Amino acid sequence: MCRLLAVASPNPIDAGRHLDAFRRLCRESREYQGHGWGCAVWRDGRWERYRTVRPVWEDGYRPAGEVRVLVAHARSAFRDEGVEEENNMPFLRGSRAFVFNGEIRGVRLALRGRTGSHKLFGLLGAMDRGDAAEAIERTTAVLVRRSARIRACNFILAEPGRFHLHVLFDGEADYFTMAQRRTDGELVICSQPYPGDEGPWEPLPSGTRKVFPWS
Repeated sequence: MCRLLAVASPNPIDAGRHLDAFRRLCRESREYQGHGWGCAVWRDGRWERYRTVRPVWEDGYRPAGEVRVLVAHARSAFRDEGVEEENNMPFLRGSRAFVFNGEIRGVRLALRGRTGSHKLFGLLGAMDRGDAAEAIERTTAVLVRRSARIRACNFILAEPGRFHLHVLFDGEADYFTMAQRRTDGELVICSQPYPGDEGPWEPLPSGTRKVFPWS
């Protein structure tokens, strides 16, 4: 069960501060989040990505230069399997970046991919006719019909100008409920509020499907 983060602002953000908060919440998580991590920043019309198999709290990477859009993911591998750099998110396809947290069991579909999250990303691509929101609707409808159980299916699909958020789970709301915060034009979406941050966090419960614009 992984952890997700997305940050956007019209002004430069303190990426290091956000990643330090993300490191702390991953280190303190009730689930082990140490099977690697990755992040990507949107800059000059493309995603610049960093990935490693090191636990996020043991790796001090910070993106250089001015950052206005950041997406990050810390991995908790299913059954500790496939701990390889290429299995760490964000996954990229063109101008889109994808991070996922969840567990979907008994999927009756022939999907290609190295991991469950990679297969889901591939399914989203197969359903894409140019509109990301419609692709998400088609993909999740198929998963609901063709899966034995969706324990959780939380993901952020980032593309130029917007974050698409999908939150769905059937229990453990204390763990799977996501959160958002807006302060001074800065948008933060995370798997949970930052530790020790008493700011105006808003819960994002199961059933949430939202598009968050950014510029």
